[in-house]
Amino acid sequence: MASDSGKKEIVIIGGGIIGCTSAYFLTRHPSYDPSKHKITLLEASKIAGGASGKAGGLLALWAYPTNIVPLSYRLHAQLAKEHGGETRWGYRQIHCGQLSAKGRPNQRKPSLKGEPANGESVSLNKRDEKALGKVTAAGLPKDLNWFAAESVRSYYEMGDPNTTAQVHPYHFTTAMAELAEQKGVNIVLGSVTSIDTANDQGVKGVTYEDKANQESHTIPATDVIVSAGPWTQRVYPPAPISGMRAHSVTITPSKPISAYAIFTEISLPPDFGKTDTFLKAKRPHGKTVTPEIYARPNNEAYACGEGDHLVPLPKTTDDVETDLARCQDIINYVSSISDELRDGEVTARQACYLPNVQAASGGPLIGHTGVKGLLLATGHTCWGIQNGPGTGKLISEFVFDGKAKSANIGSLDPRKVL
Repeated sequence: MASDSGKKEIVIIGGGIIGCTSAYFLTRHPSYDPSKHKITLLEASKIAGGASGKAGGLLALWAYPTNIVPLSYRLHAQLAKEHGGETRWGYRQIHCGQLSAKGRPNQRKPSLKGEPANGESVSLNKRDEKALGKVTAAGLPKDLNWFAAESVRSYYEMGDPNTTAQVHPYHFTTAMAELAEQKGVNIVLGSVTSIDTANDQGVKGVTYEDKANQESHTIPATDVIVSAGPWTQRVYPPAPISGMRAHSVTITPSKPISAYAIFTEISLPPDFGKTDTFLKAKRPHGKTVTPEIYARPNNEAYACGEGDHLVPLPKTTDDVETDLARCQDIINYVSSISDELRDGEVTARQACYLPNVQAASGGPLIGHTGVKGLLLATGHTCWGIQNGPGTGKLISEFVFDGKAKSANIGSLDPRKVL
């Protein structure tokens, strides 16, 4: 706890979106005084090295949990307005919908070395009157014109620009870190080896191994925020947090695509991928697949597939193993319904781990742990970017006010599951 002088030594563990927004809002809290309050952010590898740099970046008022979503969605808009987020991290309001489609046979060989994904393919998306009639009948908006007419079966809107937006996760997370650093936060690269406590007096320090020279150091602490995502249990073993691997790709489309986030349901043809001996040897395709596709500013598309538990959580984000075949699956799936994606250039194949709460109550977990001065902010699953600002603001209130004030989050109390 803070001494009579009001001094605080605040240590944040984890440099993903939750740690970085916590650092940002701590430095914006009315009680923050850099002459009395020292804030250190400890990150094992690099800022936004995990899911916070490789997620989709979808923001939605219809996300979950409902007790923090409105707060966080509103803060996203405020942050973008205050710091030029439209330019700095790609903030914009978008449409979002569910698309049911029939995939076309795989028309190209796998591209595993960063070359354009199209090979010598020829566009089949001819929007003649017959094709336009098909997409109109399916309910597809006129400006959502980057899906093959012969593939589209149905479409319904899930969200509009009043309820849905997006950011580029890496740019947003690193911007939050930079803005916090400008207000006095010290960012240190090192892996936490222990959270030190003093019997019933709560936390007293955090010991870590410096990334550069592997030397051990201990930072005094009055308040410790564990926001290590899927690595939370490695830092604080009682936390019921696990990690699920997720793969994604980014593509520069052959033509600009409109601002939509699309949840797909694609029925694959029986012979899908059969000419692709590499992938056939790896894993058979399911009959129906559900990749998500997000159009981003600057002519970029992000696409992700289903998660897996095949590879255990590695030591740090630097050690995450990317399965190139799974990335190629995603490329093939989205290419089967979009010529703009099929004929585009694949710019990234990547993987990360999402943090899940292993408890019936679900998550995330935000607040006191029962150990004096020790807070949890973790388990945000796929909505970490969406709920990052709200979580950061609430953490700042826990530290300086002793309780959450901006939202009623009693259901997210970590002590319910610890």
